[in-house]
Amino acid sequence: MLYIQVLLAVVFGIVVGIYFPLDKEAPDQWSAAKLKPLGDAFIALVKMMIAPIIFCTVVHGIASMSDMRKLGRVGVKTLLYFEVVSTIALIIGLVVVNWLQPGAGFNIDPATLDPDIAKGYAKRAESQTMTAFLLNIIPATLFSAFVTGDLLQVLLVSALTAFAITALHNHHRLAVLNVIERASEIFFGVMRIVVQLAPVGAFGAMAFTVGSYGLGSLEKLLKLMAGFYATAGVFVFVVLGGIAALCGFSILRFLAFIKEELLLVLGTSSSETALPGMIQKMRRLGCSNSTVGLVIPTGYSFNLDGTNIYMTMAAVFLAQATNTPLDLREQATLLLVAMVSSKGSSGVTGAGFVTLAATLAVLPKVPIASLALLVGIDRFMSECRAITNLIGNGVATVAISRWEGEVTPETLQKNLAPVGDDAK
Repeated sequence: MLYIQVLLAVVFGIVVGIYFPLDKEAPDQWSAAKLKPLGDAFIALVKMMIAPIIFCTVVHGIASMSDMRKLGRVGVKTLLYFEVVSTIALIIGLVVVNWLQPGAGFNIDPATLDPDIAKGYAKRAESQTMTAFLLNIIPATLFSAFVTGDLLQVLLVSALTAFAITALHNHHRLAVLNVIERASEIFFGVMRIVVQLAPVGAFGAMAFTVGSYGLGSLEKLLKLMAGFYATAGVFVFVVLGGIAALCGFSILRFLAFIKEELLLVLGTSSSETALPGMIQKMRRLGCSNSTVGLVIPTGYSFNLDGTNIYMTMAAVFLAQATNTPLDLREQATLLLVAMVSSKGSSGVTGAGFVTLAATLAVLPKVPIASLALLVGIDRFMSECRAITNLIGNGVATVAISRWEGEVTPETLQKNLAPVGDDAK
């Protein structure tokens, strides 16, 4: 099975990274860091197929709806769900980091930090104003969205195309939908070929991460990492597990059902690599094409639970580490800013770091140079962020489908593979 190959590749990558670390005094010497192109190439291959797959999925999902009022109803429910669950994630992160106090006693003097390390992230964050964000959704041309791969731009083009198709005569509409469906089958076929290279990509990405940053150098920041991983775990099993129980299925069986996608994300630190697989898995569970086409792609920009937990925990950690006290009002401001800045970041590796910089820019009390503290562990944190985001979007899709009456608990129980069985 592919997931076993990916798991072995991740373990092998860690071993290679440990035994062949990067020697900063001799950068030309071979090390595991040299394997980075393997991971980059695989992620690039996957991203190459994201835009056309999303386009076909969204267009077919919306244009096949006979009742446009259903689209509006599902859209409102989806955004409401995203906002409520995302806010819960932010609050949980804020509560846990104040309780754990992982940064207390770090006593970092911001003047001793290299401001150039955080400067690049801060500069990218400066452009993330609400006006710039909204204008960036509009592509320069109809086809440039597919060139840049910006998910929000692809969603806009897809939605406009779908609405145009619904206005066609019924005979012509069905003919166009048939073409879209055949194209979708081709793109998913290409993706199935690309995914066979997942073990190679996961091996290269993991070897680079461990070889470049090491495991021993994380000792001082281990408390934050452990707290973040534990908080994400609590969120998945308690919050998302509770939502799953209300919808009539087990979160454990759901995680077993998407194990290939979870291991893919673990190896590449990017939830986008699992997006096509998630679309197909949600369809196999019984969710309608229209709901899957709306919830999954939109969730990649507006329902990033792992990123939300990370943002509040990391921001308060940096305040604690630099002995910068934040009172209740300032932490409430942080929460509100994070609610806005977290929207629109995608599943690309490192996007959470940029949104964190955008959040700190609104709270000048916390020195933005302190971002340098997190650079060394961000790659390890991004894996947990991406996995939590992926699970959150999967549960959201099933929840909206249950809300719409598309699937029953009996259908979910039948379609979910039992723990330990292969989801074929």
